[in-house]
Amino acid sequence: MKRVLFTLAVLFTMALNPVSMQAQTSSASSTNNENMERVQAFLKECGAFFIATVDGTQPRVRPFGVSEIINGRLYIMTGKVKDVYKQIDANGQFEICALKSNGAEWIRISGTLVNDDTLSVKEEFLKRNPSLRSMYKADDGNMAVLYIKDGTARFCSFMAPEEKVAF
Repeated sequence: MKRVLFTLAVLFTMALNPVSMQAQTSSASSTNNENMERVQAFLKECGAFFIATVDGTQPRVRPFGVSEIINGRLYIMTGKVKDVYKQIDANGQFEICALKSNGAEWIRISGTLVNDDTLSVKEEFLKRNPSLRSMYKADDGNMAVLYIKDGTARFCSFMAPEEKVAF
């Protein structure tokens, strides 16, 4: 009963003041975009980052070096023939860890990785990372671009408390 009353109250509020509700939604979306850009900037500053995946009951960790925001999503990239892709395909849960060169600041990112076979996204990824063109082609059937769904980032430091953000 309480859920029904709450839902009715929310719907009633939206009907009376749709602009206010829209502004709140836009604000949340804007915050998510800002958080994503902050995460991306941190990864770029670190250069390399390490991604952990699940292989049955065994964690697997390996270095990555590229990430891009395309169409409002944060992507990483790998090859479909690699074990890392097979592990992500079987279980999209992951964690990324990256450490800044000062050794005192790091980030941990978690969520679910989702494959995106959109040709235009693959082409844009290669355009921004031309060094990958010697190994991948957008239409080669091997290139996998994966975006982070329901991402959470934890900014950590020896000098400050952990800050957790969603994107």
